[in-house]
Amino acid sequence: MTLSAIARLVTDIILEYNNDMSIQNDLLELLQTPQFRYKGMPVNIFGLPVFKNYKRNSINTVFSRLKKKQYVTFEGSSLKLTENGKRFIAKRKARLQLFKSPFNRESPKNLLVIFDIPEVRKAEREWFRFHLRKFNYIMIQRSVWVGPSPLPEEFLDYLKHIKLIDCIKKFKLARNYKF
Repeated sequence: MTLSAIARLVTDIILEYNNDMSIQNDLLELLQTPQFRYKGMPVNIFGLPVFKNYKRNSINTVFSRLKKKQYVTFEGSSLKLTENGKRFIAKRKARLQLFKSPFNRESPKNLLVIFDIPEVRKAEREWFRFHLRKFNYIMIQRSVWVGPSPLPEEFLDYLKHIKLIDCIKKFKLARNYKF
């Protein structure tokens, strides 16, 4: 891998960073992605550890928790991702399915969607908001959106499958929403 390719990879990783991911997920992802490594830790081209702007104390706490959950092991002076950790990452990545939008920008906005997804299901809530944006919905408030109807049937089936449908209410508008 050339130096510029590595720099692009690091830039892509930083740009793809999702503010809603926890430090734990970031650290597990960093351990899984191939980069320059020194004693098991990802490093930049200068050999410095690759961490975002986290406090050292936070990183130490997270490493301690990861070790306790057996997601990582410390072998000598290196840190390794265990099979348990790899399974956790794979399960997390595969957990929420992505859908294509059947709507175009000009579709009439005639469906009001209101949801109250609990804080403990934050990832699902962000996933749901992401798809509302993808379906060309407009945010009225953080949990009130208006957009084209009907929502795709396979999307609604998936919401039932992940037990999110009970947190969502849909209302058909008498007239199209004008913004």
